[in-house]
Amino acid sequence: MNLNYQQLLPSDFAPESRVWIYQANRIFGLIEALEVEKLLEDFAENWKSHGTPVKGFGTLFFGQFIILMADENATGVSGCSTDSSVRLIKQIEQQFNISLFDRQLLAFLVKEKIQLLPLQQLQYSVENNFIDLDTIYLNNTVGTKQELETKWMIPVKESWLAGRLNKSAGMK
Repeated sequence: MNLNYQQLLPSDFAPESRVWIYQANRIFGLIEALEVEKLLEDFAENWKSHGTPVKGFGTLFFGQFIILMADENATGVSGCSTDSSVRLIKQIEQQFNISLFDRQLLAFLVKEKIQLLPLQQLQYSVENNFIDLDTIYLNNTVGTKQELETKWMIPVKESWLAGRLNKSAGMK
């Protein structure tokens, strides 16, 4: 699996560009992924904030993560323009019968594949050596382009999960 996603991000967006990540509960099929890419491309090209075009970007990474980005150095993103992006994500959910808002579903890179794990199974997964502090975690809480580039795929020990694992699994 090629993890060099950074080269696929627009180079002309400011590091502080806002980012939203929506993780699907399954991988999109090939035809679905092509349709989603088209929806995201059309949305980004027509994204507006109070009638002013937003410098936007949308893509699908690893067939499972929708990335939306807005460079607010060009145009600020308002509540209405954010609402329009959420409407798009809800439309994708309905159209493809997929969940994109489950924040209790965590993603890890295990044996070169993205594996999803419900938060409530975290302790069990550690105790049974499915994941450990060095396992790569996809931190969907990043909020800027710079964080997406540097803090999206990080070892569990560098994420908010580290404290939870230390407490719940007796890890040092």
